[in-house]
Amino acid sequence: MSKLSQFGHKLYTGEVSYNFVAKRRRWYVISAILMIVSIASIGVRGMQWGIEFEGGADFQAQATVTDQTVSQFTDAVTNSGVPDLTEASVTTIGSNQVRIQTRTLDPVAEVPKVRAAIAEEAGVSTDEVAYSLIGASWGGQITDRALIALGVFLLLVTLVIWAYFRNWKMSIAALVALLHDLVLTIGIYALVGFTVTPATVIGVLTILGYSLYDTVVVFDKVRENVRDLTSSARQTYSEAANLAVNQVLVRSINTTIIGVLPVAALLFAGAFILGEGPLKDLALALFVGMISGAYSSIFIATPLLAQFKEREPEMQKLTKRVLARRAKTEAKAGAGARANSAAPVAVADAEDAEDLPSYDPPADSAEEDVAEPSLEKPRITISTSPPPAVSRPPRPTSEGASGRPQPQHKPRSQRKK
Repeated sequence: MSKLSQFGHKLYTGEVSYNFVAKRRRWYVISAILMIVSIASIGVRGMQWGIEFEGGADFQAQATVTDQTVSQFTDAVTNSGVPDLTEASVTTIGSNQVRIQTRTLDPVAEVPKVRAAIAEEAGVSTDEVAYSLIGASWGGQITDRALIALGVFLLLVTLVIWAYFRNWKMSIAALVALLHDLVLTIGIYALVGFTVTPATVIGVLTILGYSLYDTVVVFDKVRENVRDLTSSARQTYSEAANLAVNQVLVRSINTTIIGVLPVAALLFAGAFILGEGPLKDLALALFVGMISGAYSSIFIATPLLAQFKEREPEMQKLTKRVLARRAKTEAKAGAGARANSAAPVAVADAEDAEDLPSYDPPADSAEEDVAEPSLEKPRITISTSPPPAVSRPPRPTSEGASGRPQPQHKPRSQRKK
């Protein structure tokens, strides 16, 4: 058995345990700091909305893709004579196509200049440069539908968790964890300056589902541990919930690592190899969301659920019973320890007593005339004569029912002839 498996077994049996629930204030402080940084990033830096949300012009042309393709076409668009094109997005599609996205352009005065600059750099005619104008209204429709989908998702999540666990407090804790993951992911997007595209929306909705799955796994183990909790006074609700977190800890870590590794590969390929495109937008949302989802299910959802439950009168009574029972057990153990420490010291045995020095009285003592007791052994006489015969009274003669004497059992030599 590997060390990780042994460690997981110790966590499952409670032999090794980390008190996640009792230290919930520490996790709340860490999460609050992350949330403040994320909200500040959104407010200060803002979101880099893609062309699909803000509107703009999209150009595509056939060109041989090299390492300098992105920088060459960026310079060509910037030097086209049209102002405010320094933030144009240039991406490569495959090995023979280039895509340029800019702000909204005037179709008569600005679009022909940009098309001509792109065609010159690609070595093709102007008519071979395809373009399309995307209005801001289309981006607004995408935003509205994304928000509607998010609201419906959260509502269904609340109802499903309540129907499965029959506990509305679990639904509230799961929603808090989901909102934590959502704000953290959006804040990371604003902090690193990635462009928000429809692929980003897909990634955010995906990680919400992943975070919910991880939270439901932990809650299911919590429900199993607290099933008959009130019938005994062995542990509190927080202790049972903390045991559930420790039991699924290794599973959550393994699942997160296995899921994050391929997503990290996609993020590396999209950000450092391809440079631009929807791949890195989708991968960043998945990468941040999967890690924050595993974090929130252990450090946010379960401690928050335990805090809600500990406020119930029934759970408060259970806590008092558990503490009283433990105090009584500790008192008994302390009394037994004190009794053992007060036991008399054993006397030395006979062998040790023989080694002790003897006391000899002085010669002129008043007790010298007292006769000392004889130490001779008593004599025992053994007699060889037979013991004297014991005389027994004659056996009475019994009479039968008719009053006649009954025959006596005598030796054959003494019977009458």
